[in-house]
Amino acid sequence: MTRAAILVIALASGAAACGSSSDSTTPTTPTTPKTTDTLSGTVQVKGSDFKPFTVTTAGEVDVTLTAATPPSTIIMGIGIGTLGTGDCILLANASALTPAGSSPQVTGIMSPGTYCVRVYDVGNQTDPVSWTATVLHP
Repeated sequence: MTRAAILVIALASGAAACGSSSDSTTPTTPTTPKTTDTLSGTVQVKGSDFKPFTVTTAGEVDVTLTAATPPSTIIMGIGIGTLGTGDCILLANASALTPAGSSPQVTGIMSPGTYCVRVYDVGNQTDPVSWTATVLHP
C-alpha cells in the first residue's frame, strides 16, 4: 500500500471514532427543588419580630426583606437565627442592616432544621413598621 492510501484509511478510521453517540457519559448533579416562604409581621418601635421556617435539605438559604413601611425607605435589621425560648437568636454573620429590596440581603448554607427570620428596629423607627420577607431554601 502506498503511503497516501494508509493515511486515508487512518483518517477515515479516526473520523468514524469521532462520531456522536446518544449515550451520555457525563454525570449530572441532581438539583434540589427550592421552596419560597413568604413571612410578614410588624416591628414595634425599639422592638423586633420573628417568624419560623424549616429547611428540609442542607443547602443555601436566601432571605430578602421585600417590604418595610412606613416609610418605604426605612433601614431595618434582618437576620437568620435559631429558635430559643420565645425568641429568635441570630446566628453569627447572618444579619444585615438594609432597606427593603429585591435581592437577598442575608444568605447562608444551612443544615436541615427549624430556623427563624428576625426583623428589628435599628433605632430609627418612629412608628410601627410592617414588613414582608421571602425565604428561598431547599
